[in-house]
Amino acid sequence: MARQVMIEHGFEPDFSAAVQQQLQTIQSHNPVAAIAKNDLRGLLWSSIDNDTSCDLDQIEFAEQTPNGVKVMVAIADVDAFVPKGSPIDDHAAKETTSVYTGVRTFPMLPEQLSNDSSSLLENQDRPAMVIEFVVAADGTLSGDTVYPALVHNKAQLTYNAVGAWLDGKAVPPPKVAANAELQQQLKLQNEVAQALKKQRVEHGALNLDSNEIQPVIVDDQIVDVEKKERNPATDLIEDFMIAANGVVARLLLNVSSLRRIVRTPKRWDRIVQLAATRGVTLPADPDSKALNDFLLKRKAADPDHFADLSLAVIKLIGAGEYVLERPGDPEMGHFGLAVQDYTHSTAPNRRFPDVVTQRLLKGVTAGWRNPYSDSELQAIASNCTLKENAANKVEREMAKRMAAIALSRRIGETFHGIVTGVTEHGTFVRILKPHVEGLLIQGQEGADVGDRFRVKLVRTDVQRGYIDFVRA
Repeated sequence: MARQVMIEHGFEPDFSAAVQQQLQTIQSHNPVAAIAKNDLRGLLWSSIDNDTSCDLDQIEFAEQTPNGVKVMVAIADVDAFVPKGSPIDDHAAKETTSVYTGVRTFPMLPEQLSNDSSSLLENQDRPAMVIEFVVAADGTLSGDTVYPALVHNKAQLTYNAVGAWLDGKAVPPPKVAANAELQQQLKLQNEVAQALKKQRVEHGALNLDSNEIQPVIVDDQIVDVEKKERNPATDLIEDFMIAANGVVARLLLNVSSLRRIVRTPKRWDRIVQLAATRGVTLPADPDSKALNDFLLKRKAADPDHFADLSLAVIKLIGAGEYVLERPGDPEMGHFGLAVQDYTHSTAPNRRFPDVVTQRLLKGVTAGWRNPYSDSELQAIASNCTLKENAANKVEREMAKRMAAIALSRRIGETFHGIVTGVTEHGTFVRILKPHVEGLLIQGQEGADVGDRFRVKLVRTDVQRGYIDFVRA
């Protein structure tokens, strides 16, 4: 079903014979041997990612200096394995992103690369591009630089285990418990990440939640779905990646490059109205700081319904997109992150814009000619935006199907629900456990967004991803 949905949305999930042939030549090619200088394998690098991830794009290291904490983020050097214009590169340029459907991952690159040769796996020597910056106590950055290096991941860790430990809710995971230096390293990284986040929030970065769910699979069967939760480890990596992407964007200011932007909302007036219904007056002109203050208050006042408010705000702000930025062009910025210079560079195993940006970085740091023309970058930006939107649709459709499977055994049960939408297509209600949404097909008269009542599950349709409730 996931493969069919991929094809319906314009993806080509199978790799060509030319790609398979190129893979054979890659396996006999070892770019590690080509890196003579910047041998950083001795540092205590570690990675934090999902429990099942093998396509590791980045590892981190931090150390205290007189001017602040020096943060080093090593990014997998995919370009070292995949030359521009090669069959694998052409496939990645068309697909532009790995798609995570919950039940299967459709990788942008062959898994022999993304999950092995170019992945920063534990106990493997790997080529990388290191993004380095110094973070002061107030979260400001200095000393930005990028360079190639040889790295070695000493500890492959997971969000759930590290997050629970940093949050004081669990003992450290075994690898962390066995290494006092690693414990200090992760605590230092967490402190720096909090300073980075505080500085961004002060400038208006938005605090938004999502309703993203993941399946609970037992013996290859979906038995439940659960909401993905944030924790200090996910925040740590997010804050480091945002900072690293900003560093890269600033280093590319003097060449044509790709930018990741979220435009100033055209529908700010509707966001103002949304806040007014909750007793808050926002400025007439778009103001991310004022909006975030409102969001933080609502999260504290009504945490159960905050994800739905977030979703409404996200839709009104509009989706992110990739654009070409030439030297001297007006900066469009990223409204949600409250930054002007931003690109995507930290996930080249999973996103094609990051591969392109990696090549641009190599050109700038080595003094080469820009490997892409403006027209090429414009076409890449447009296709990446198109395919990212398509990937989001695939993932949403599969989430609905997974929820329908998980609930198919619970027909007739009643749940606490919140009305999340009243449209011409019907009245939609979200239940909290499990965190899924469905259509209210009976008892919807007079119901409005935010109303809470019990609902009974009466039907699921896995093929269409339908879940139907009636008022209990």
